[in-house]
Amino acid sequence: MSGGTHSDNSSNILIRLSVMMFLQFFTWGAWFATLALALGSNGLGDYIGAAFESAPIAAIFAPLFLGLVADRFFPSQIVMGALMLLGGVIMCFVPYFAAQGEDGGKIMVWLMIAHMCCYMPTLGLSNTITFTNLPQDLYPKTRVWGTIGWIVAGLGVGFAGWSDSLSIFWLGAICSLLLGAYCFTLPNTPPPAKGEPLNIRSLLMLDAMKLMKNPGFAVFAICSALICIPLGYYYGQTSNFLGAAGFKEAGSMMTIGQMSEIFFMLLIPFFFRKLGVKMMLLIGMGCWVLRYALFAMGAPDQVSWMLFMGVALHGICYDFFFVTGFMYTDNKAPKEIRGQAQGLLVFLTQGLGMFFGFRFAFGGTIPFTEIALPNTINVGESTYGAAPSGTLVAEVKTATEGQSRTTLESLLAMFDKGYPESESITVELINQTGVEWQLYWVFPAILAGVVFVVFGLAFWDRMTPDADEEKAEKA
Repeated sequence: MSGGTHSDNSSNILIRLSVMMFLQFFTWGAWFATLALALGSNGLGDYIGAAFESAPIAAIFAPLFLGLVADRFFPSQIVMGALMLLGGVIMCFVPYFAAQGEDGGKIMVWLMIAHMCCYMPTLGLSNTITFTNLPQDLYPKTRVWGTIGWIVAGLGVGFAGWSDSLSIFWLGAICSLLLGAYCFTLPNTPPPAKGEPLNIRSLLMLDAMKLMKNPGFAVFAICSALICIPLGYYYGQTSNFLGAAGFKEAGSMMTIGQMSEIFFMLLIPFFFRKLGVKMMLLIGMGCWVLRYALFAMGAPDQVSWMLFMGVALHGICYDFFFVTGFMYTDNKAPKEIRGQAQGLLVFLTQGLGMFFGFRFAFGGTIPFTEIALPNTINVGESTYGAAPSGTLVAEVKTATEGQSRTTLESLLAMFDKGYPESESITVELINQTGVEWQLYWVFPAILAGVVFVVFGLAFWDRMTPDADEEKAEKA
């Protein structure tokens, strides 16, 4: 009888935490996937790069907040609830200032940074809540609902016809407030480090950095950060690219990448055992190169199957590299610093790597200087890597304003492409924009290709899922 009660309780907690994951990633996916298209379509193209940088800036500082406050003083669900409520309130002001165009652009960016500084720590808090209240083997069953939440958010944005609308921020704000209130109903999760003295070495991940003495891990860590630079091009510009290519609901279209992510995530254990860590990571990196090559080849003539394939490859790119990377890091790090090691990897990839990725993608400068980053290559009269003009996207936005569609029409528009009738949308403009996008995507393809070659030549590690058992036997 007691066994049945325990099972029912675990099932109840599993459902409650799955809802938490769903709402958490719905909040982010509601606005992040089509941010470039929404801002570019509303006269805020100059602020797209800075808006995207809000996520990596927050990722850099989130571990400090978790180490100083969340892990020591308050229950995790209370901290998460307070952060989501505060982040939701802040997000409510974003569309207000965004609607002011250039006049409100700078304030909008600062608000987005503030929102993400509230949001990013919750990624670690939700994991703490889950691992504390459920067996570790049930974690994937809850985390997959986060990916589903991102997918539903993208589909919802597409169904509502908001891919190029500032309404995406309202959707994210409302969901953040809902999750904030919901968090106070979650199982109590005491602060994991309550009463422990503040450890500066742990806080700054100094012990985890000792792993860099291992040549294999050092190559992996450095290449992980570098490969996130071309990844910034995908996250930052794909919605704009799909909009310029004629896709009517870029937000819905991009969820194909998350759908493939779920599929390939289920295959990770099988392939990890059969192929090993190096081959898995190389496949992930190689698909980055292939994705940008498909975008470049398909851009001039808007070849639909190439663009679909490029988006669908996101599942392999993300799972085979990031998920495999987290597994590799967990195996390489001693048990007592595994949390630090995972935090270090997030800092290098989602923090530093993505920060410079967005800077490269949008033509930014070296931080604290006016020196432009080397994000273009000039060959003859062609410039590879220069951000395309947003004229076509803006003209499409103007031509479709005021139009409405039924839910069914919006659903079908996920795969629909074409341009509205307008004197401003000419064949010449479409062709010119296509060539600009082709030149643009060649640059991240080159970046990813260089990292792929360097990693393939320099990395060597025979780590397998059974590595811990092998070490134990030798001991």
